[in-house]
Amino acid sequence: MIGPNCVKALPIDGNRVMPQNPETHLLVPNPTVAGMAQKAVLYTRQDCHLCEQARQVLERNGFQVESVDIDRDESLRQQFDLCVPVVEINGRVRFRGRVNEVLLRRLVDHQKQGSQD
Repeated sequence: MIGPNCVKALPIDGNRVMPQNPETHLLVPNPTVAGMAQKAVLYTRQDCHLCEQARQVLERNGFQVESVDIDRDESLRQQFDLCVPVVEINGRVRFRGRVNEVLLRRLVDHQKQGSQD
């Protein structure tokens, strides 16, 4: 039986894991439940396909995503109007337009190394 603190996943690239087919799974800690998930703010708007892709990339890499619709706030719309999606991690804008998954993983790895020091 799989408890609430685990997800089905296969190891990829060393320590990283990605949810996979239930027939070929390993049990690994669920980063959201175990308190290891990083939070990201996704500045978005309705009917934005790049925004949905960004959300999927972030979630696939263990992020807990908070979506903010820029069209509901005039100052955000002025700031990010032509840039969505915009991804903010730890209070810093890290991506505009597309989320580069390779760079995201490097950022996560770098932050993990910094927290081990």
